[in-house]
Amino acid sequence: MLHPGHVLRRALQAMNQLWDHEVSHTITSPQFAALNALYAEPAIDQRTLGERISLDRSTMAEVVARLSARGLISAARDSNDGRRKTIRLTPKGVTTLQHLIPRTHEMTRTLVGALDSKERAEMLRLLTMVVSSNERRRAQSTHPPR
Repeated sequence: MLHPGHVLRRALQAMNQLWDHEVSHTITSPQFAALNALYAEPAIDQRTLGERISLDRSTMAEVVARLSARGLISAARDSNDGRRKTIRLTPKGVTTLQHLIPRTHEMTRTLVGALDSKERAEMLRLLTMVVSSNERRRAQSTHPPR
């Protein structure tokens, strides 16, 4: 019998290989998620961006540093709160995102191509349940009841 963790790890490996082959050699999936989130919600701070795409602080800091170094995002002090830095897509970031979006759709079609539409919906539903359950458990362990 296969262990669910093993199968999930293998699925992630398959997704990462497809990403590298069909989407980008330079922009990672978490970096794409950040660009996409900034497109949907411009001028948010790094903490909020990390929450939107479910990345921890240190990983989010690395993603922001790499995207900034590539000129895809820029950070500026919030005009309403000088302690807060907001992040925005640069024009180069928007162009890069628009170039990658169709590639991500094609990669997803390849990744789940063996499934029909009902199976895809069920897979997504089940994975969402697993993720949500583990996020709730993690939140409870970091904030124990009094």
